[in-house]
Amino acid sequence: MTDDPRRALADFLRTRRTRVRPQDVGLEPGPRRRVAGLRREELALLAGVSSDYYQRMEQGRDVRPSDQVLDAIARALNFSAEETRHLHSLAAAARTPNRPAHAYPPEEVPATTLRLLAATTSPALVVGRFLDVLAWNPLAGVLLGAFTELPRAERNLLAMLLHPEADQACPERSGTVAELTAMLRAQVAAEPGHPRAVELVGELAVRSAEFAGLWARHDVEDTTRGRMRVEHPLVGELNLDWDAYPMPGAPGPVLIVYTAEPGSLDDERLQLLAGTLDASGHSATMRSAVHAGSGSPAASDAHRSRGG
Repeated sequence: MTDDPRRALADFLRTRRTRVRPQDVGLEPGPRRRVAGLRREELALLAGVSSDYYQRMEQGRDVRPSDQVLDAIARALNFSAEETRHLHSLAAAARTPNRPAHAYPPEEVPATTLRLLAATTSPALVVGRFLDVLAWNPLAGVLLGAFTELPRAERNLLAMLLHPEADQACPERSGTVAELTAMLRAQVAAEPGHPRAVELVGELAVRSAEFAGLWARHDVEDTTRGRMRVEHPLVGELNLDWDAYPMPGAPGPVLIVYTAEPGSLDDERLQLLAGTLDASGHSATMRSAVHAGSGSPAASDAHRSRGG
């Protein structure tokens, strides 16, 4: 993970430019084309900026593009709404590369949210801005299994799905990892100097070639709902929908809730899984069902994450 926001902006623009074919934007490829995607001068022409100015942006030079220039580049590259927001976030950071030291308070789950978790009958969990699992209710704990017993610093959704055995529990693991990596990329751009972001990206890049490759793609997503498939050792296959709800207050942690279509086989299996919980909210039949992974944005009475 680069510490230079201008380099991050340059890398993002380069990866996006090389993915757009000339014919995608109404240009003739022409013979003897040796570059992947658009040439810099072609993109500059489409965006209405000088070739020299755009080249300096991709070189990580000290340029400060206006919002109008950024929007023009986003239109030329057919950016999604998420990619456009990401471009503006990177440019904002690049305008002030030498930011003063900033204190980052630990992410906390309010007592009211913990009560909401405890009262929720569906699997639910609170995930921090960098995909750390901060709290979960009993049914989500059964889905996560031994993962909940790890020290707080190791309880991360992306790290969980990069575990060598994760494919056994999450058949669509690779797609989920790509999605989560893109979500993480968007969050890191909003707070590029956050120590947890630097630590997590560095650890995952060293440990996982898969993550390093995905991170280098600079994909971004702001996903708020989806679907996951889990192979659970107690009840078999579960297909669950999930929705993410921002918590009140400052941007950061979100509440993720998993549900199944009422009356469906998945609903029946989810109820069977809930039936394994005893009165104290612990599974009466398992302690470590799924260490490697239980799906996409995946997991106390509500349990609060404790450091360790």
